[in-house]
Amino acid sequence: MNLLYNPWPWYVAGPLIALTMFILLYAGKKFGMSSNLTTMCSIGGAGKYSDYFKFDWKSQRWNLIVVVGAIIGGFIASQYMSDNTVKINPEVAQQLSNDYGIESAGEAYLPTELFASEQLTNPFVLVILILGGFLVGFGARYAGGCTSGHAISGLSNLQLPSLIAVIGFFIGGLVMIHLLFPLIFS
Repeated sequence: MNLLYNPWPWYVAGPLIALTMFILLYAGKKFGMSSNLTTMCSIGGAGKYSDYFKFDWKSQRWNLIVVVGAIIGGFIASQYMSDNTVKINPEVAQQLSNDYGIESAGEAYLPTELFASEQLTNPFVLVILILGGFLVGFGARYAGGCTSGHAISGLSNLQLPSLIAVIGFFIGGLVMIHLLFPLIFS
C-alpha cells in the first residue's frame, strides 16, 4: 500500500511518463492541460464570436477526460491518501516563517496565510490571487501552452518553441522567488 501513499522514485515515474508520451505520440495526440480551456470555450459556443474557437472539439474529448481524472484523482489523494503536508527543508520553512510571516510553511499543503477561505476578505491577498491567476492564464496563452504541455509533450516532441518556453518558465520562477516574492511579502 505504500506504493499509493508515497511519491514514486524518478526511475519509476520518469519511464512511465515517457511511455505515456510514446503512446500519445503514436496515437497522434498532444498532452496539455491549458488547451482544455480552449476546448471548453468551443463547447460553450465561443466559435460564434471568434474563429479561433471554431474547431472540432469532439476530437479533444480524451483530453477533457484527463482533466476530469486529474481533478477527481487530486481530490481522492488529498482527502483520503494524504495528510496534506508538504515535506520541505526545515531551513526554508524557518525562512518563510521569519522573513515573510508564513507560519504554515511545512504544515499545510497551501499556505493558509494566502489560501484559507477567510483570506478572501483581505484585499491584498485577493489582488495577489487575481493578478497571479491572470498572469498564469496570459502566460499559458502567450506561450501557446502550459508548463505541462511544453515541458512534457513539447520537449518529448523535440519542439524548439517548447524548449524556449520551458527556459522562460524557469527564468520567471527564479525572478519571482528571488526578486518579486521578497518585495511582495516582506
